[in-house]
Formats: sequence, C-alpha cells, structure tokens
Amino acid sequence: MPLRVAAARSVPVAADLVATLVSTEALASGLESADRAAVDAQGFEADVGSTARVAQQGRPGLLVGVGGIDTTPADLRKAGAAMARAARRVKHAAVDASSLDDPELRAFIEGVLLGAYAYDDLKSDPKPVALTKVSIVGAGKRTIDRAAAITDAVNWARDQVNRPGGSLTPEAFADEAAALAARSGLKCKVMTRAAIERAKLGGLLGVNRGSFREPRLVQLTYTPPGKAKAHLALVGKGITFDSGGLSIKPAAGMMTMKCDMAGGAAVLGAMAAIAAVKPKVKVTAFVPMTDNMTGPDATRPGDVLTARNGKTIEVLNTDAEGRLILADALALASEAKPDAIVDCATLTGACMVALGRSYAGVMGNDRDWVDQVVSSADRAGELAWALPLPGEYRKLLDSTVADMKNIGGAHGGALTAGLFLKEFVAEDIPWAHIDMAGPSFNDTVNGEHPKGGTGYGVRTLVQLADTFERG
Repeated sequence: MPLRVAAARSVPVAADLVATLVSTEALASGLESADRAAVDAQGFEADVGSTARVAQQGRPGLLVGVGGIDTTPADLRKAGAAMARAARRVKHAAVDASSLDDPELRAFIEGVLLGAYAYDDLKSDPKPVALTKVSIVGAGKRTIDRAAAITDAVNWARDQVNRPGGSLTPEAFADEAAALAARSGLKCKVMTRAAIERAKLGGLLGVNRGSFREPRLVQLTYTPPGKAKAHLALVGKGITFDSGGLSIKPAAGMMTMKCDMAGGAAVLGAMAAIAAVKPKVKVTAFVPMTDNMTGPDATRPGDVLTARNGKTIEVLNTDAEGRLILADALALASEAKPDAIVDCATLTGACMVALGRSYAGVMGNDRDWVDQVVSSADRAGELAWALPLPGEYRKLLDSTVADMKNIGGAHGGALTAGLFLKEFVAEDIPWAHIDMAGPSFNDTVNGEHPKGGTGYGVRTLVQLADTFERG
C-alpha cells in the first residue's frame, strides 16, 4: 500500500511512533522528553538525517536530526527521508513540523515520500514495509498535494529506470508513457517505426538498426487553463538499454545501462507533475526511444546518418548514440517554435569525470537560460553546475565525409557532446542541455535518493516550468 501523508492539528493519539525534529542547538540545550543516556549511547548529535530511538510520551519515539541554525530545505528533505526509513516497521508515524515555513515543510514532506520508496517488484520475498501513513502537524492540504504530485512523478521515473532493459523495451516504455498521460490528462502522440521513417528521423533509425525492437518517439503536451504565457519544450533521451552497439562496452560497463533512459523518464515524469501543478506555460515533451544493440544490420563505424534537419553525421563510435537520437528530437522540438528548450540525458562519462556522481552539468546556447535552469535545480534541491560550450571546440567534430562526426577528441567529451546537440537546435531558440549521467543512478543510499534510479531531473523540470521566465 502506498504511503499517505496527512495533515494534523496535533499529534494523533493513534500514531504508533512520534518523531521529533531536533537541531544541534536544541540537543545542546537539553531534551526534556528524551532519555539523554539512550540518545548518547546511539551517538546521536542531530546531524542532518541522523536518527535515534527514544521513548516519547509512553510511545516509541524517534529523534531526527536537522543540523544547525543554517538548516536548508535540502537538509529537511534528507531528514524526511531518514524519518521514513527509520519508521518503516510501524503503520502510522507522526511528527510536529509546525515550526517550519512552507518551502521547508514541502521539502520535508518530499523527503518522507522519497525516502519511503523501494523497488522490490522483482523480489520473490521483499522486505515488508508497514508504514502507510505519516501525520504532519503544521502541514496544509495544498502543500501536501504539491509534494505528493512531485514525488509521485519522481518515483514513477525511478520505477522506469529500475526496470530491466529486457522488459522495459521501447514499445513498453511508450506504453507506460501513454498510460501516464491518460492518468494525468496530457495529450499523447506515439510515433511508430512507420511514422518515424516518414518524419526522416535518421539518427533514431540509425541507432535502432541493430535492435530486434521497434523504435518509438513519444510526444506529450500540457496546455494550461486559460492563455499560456509561454511555451517550453522538454527533450529526454530514451535509450532503454545501451550495449554500445558495435563499439561494444565491456561487461562491467553494461551492468547499469538499463538506466540510459533516465533522461526520458525524468521528462515524462515531470510532465505528469506539471499537469498537477498547473503552471501558466504550455509544455511539450519529446522522448525518442530505442535500445542500442549489436544486431546483424547494426550501424557500423564509418556509416553516415541524416538527421531530421538534414545535417549528416559520420558515426565513428556507435556508443555515442544518445546524441544521435536527441538530434532528431531537438530538431522536432525546434519546429514547434517554443520559447525555450531543455534536454535531459545520461550522455557522457566525461561529465562524471568533471563533476563526480552527484552533479549534473548544464550547458547551452544562451547564458541567461542556462542560469535559469541551474537556479531551478538549486531551488528544487538537485545539484547542477554550469559548464562552458566553447565555440573553438566545434572543429573537433569536423568530418571529411559528412557535416560532422558524432565524437570529438580525447578530452572535453561532455562539451563536444553539447556542441554536437547545438547543431540541431534552431539558432533563435534558447536551449540548455542537462548531462545527468552522474546523479541519475546510485550505488548506495544517499539522502532522499535510494540505490538504483534516483528520478533526478523531475523536480528541476517542474520548478523550471512553474517559474519560467521568457528571455
């Protein structure tokens, strides 16, 4: 049964566990209701996300650390996740959060709902989770509803990323997107192979040549009530499994490549949350879908593809495939003439070399738009860092037989990938590219993020749509 967060005027008598948010200052000044010896024995110092078991008013209690006086919404999101994980064996937990302001409260609720997530659909004997209700004193319905809409979308994206590539095929991914659109009241268009061929999406077709599965391109549209103040386009990479193609990855490099559609999942999940939040902008999403396999007619190094906008691409490394399908989607997005475009993709290992596993890299053709995307990520509690897009590196993509190659030199791979994508965006449209190869998938639990798919990008895109400013 999914976890439900409910508003409460006071801590319910029926709660099985009472949690208390504790700052380092409060801990230092003493806790009247807590057994200090028991707290000390657990090494609890009220650090962000730390917990300690105590007795509270004759019931099981839980202290949840929120850090010091400079506690941020991101800290409270981590604290909420820690509370949910620590309370998983009780049915009903409660916490008094009336001291928090609305952004802090929303972040805490998001943390609770994100921290309770587990993907155990494929386990024969999953660990039982008793927690089905969290009562929060100080929360209002509007705050809870917004947090629930966003976290439902994040957890949906996580589910898609965690599904094996052999079951989340391009066709299955498109079906999931269509079902999500139907539940959310979004307009949905699914392009099959025949439609993709008619649209001359040569990049998508080229990557799909080695696959037994048919490609798809999903387009979702949200139209706000009343007149839209602007139009935003979202593009997401939907590689449902990446073997590398004929430029095949080593075995270790394939182990997590079911996650290579995380950008597409983030875009689709964000669309569902956007439909619930109802920003005043029109939003159109484009997600091309295929796997990248080694079938008998797979694209060979040296083959030349023609993308939607007519530009030709010499494919020298079939493992640089994400940019090929994004090329077509960005061209389609440009034809819709939006006020701005942002794409999300697990695109390059080079971005992880530069920024590590926690940060996404953001680059684009308009500095103000890049800054707006990074600011939205910061406000949403997702880590992002602006990277340059140096024009002098464009020559690294020059080809002797086509308009460009699909790879650059040995260095700056994240930047040359961004420069490649820039070739398929109309010059007069602000565009930003989010390379989320690092934060899309976790090896360990980290804050509100579980092991496996994290749903990175959903919160950023919802924030971006909700606060969109035309340049």
